[in-house]
Amino acid sequence: MRYLWAIIWGFLLSNMIFYVLASMQGGHYHFASASLFGIILSAAAMFLGESLISDPAEQ
Repeated sequence: MRYLWAIIWGFLLSNMIFYVLASMQGGHYHFASASLFGIILSAAAMFLGESLISDPAEQ
């Protein structure tokens, strides 16, 4: 379930960031680019959460 939420939040936050930045610069909003960044962001969050950050109680 946490993977699903990571994907949803990554998708929503990346699209929000891309939309706001495009609006501030007067450019065009690209849904595909924002969604690709959301997938990369979600994968990075899952990787960091599972492998790099360790819980001291588990050691």
